[in-house]
Amino acid sequence: MAAHVPESTSFGDRHYFLIRRLHSLSGLVPLGVFLCFHLLANASVLVPGEPAGREFQNSVERIHALGPLLVPVEIIGIFIPLAFHMLLGIQIWLTSSPNAQQYKYGSNIRYTLQRTSGLIAVVFIIYHVWQMHWFGASLGGGAFQVHDEIGRGTAALSTAGPIQAAWWVPVIYIIGVLAVVYHLANGIWTSLITWGITIRPQTQRAAGYVCAALGVVLAIVGVGAVYGFKTFDLQSEPLAAAVPADVSSSH
Repeated sequence: MAAHVPESTSFGDRHYFLIRRLHSLSGLVPLGVFLCFHLLANASVLVPGEPAGREFQNSVERIHALGPLLVPVEIIGIFIPLAFHMLLGIQIWLTSSPNAQQYKYGSNIRYTLQRTSGLIAVVFIIYHVWQMHWFGASLGGGAFQVHDEIGRGTAALSTAGPIQAAWWVPVIYIIGVLAVVYHLANGIWTSLITWGITIRPQTQRAAGYVCAALGVVLAIVGVGAVYGFKTFDLQSEPLAAAVPADVSSSH
């Protein structure tokens, strides 16, 4: 008679494969896609022109054109997947056994860097959301404002102000951006292997070059955005309020 194998009482053990695949997928869509658009939108502060910050303001306005849909889209499309990815990532980090010190092979180093960059990213994202997002307003953060009390555009000013508040804030942002970008780029590469898309060593090597190139581009964009806000003129006037089309057409 075959020995009875008791079923695991842990939900995580019973659905380990599915949970890990969802963790991998959430890091790509929607979080990876959002990160790319977020960095590109922030880098628009570098676009020259008068008045200063107009292109960044326009980028923010396009996002906030969602109106009352913006909050549920953020919660469902960003914060819930982010919380899932972060919490499960922390659990993976706590139970992992990096061996880069014993075996300095490239895969082991990437294994350690992926988890280290993920931990740095968690701390940075919490700090960034507290400092800029309205979620952090009740705790002394929430500095980012699209408009001031009379409707003038203040997106660039309200972002640059906190970043220029102390010398170490841009340093935190640069470290955080680089950690997030590395975590995404390396995560894409490992996901392609995990999902069975790149099986042969040759295709894995080619994918590695593509992911590395993506990481370099995103790092340049992200660090460039930090530089743009670090050097933004805080003496700039808020941007004039936009005149609604229906109002302007009636005069």
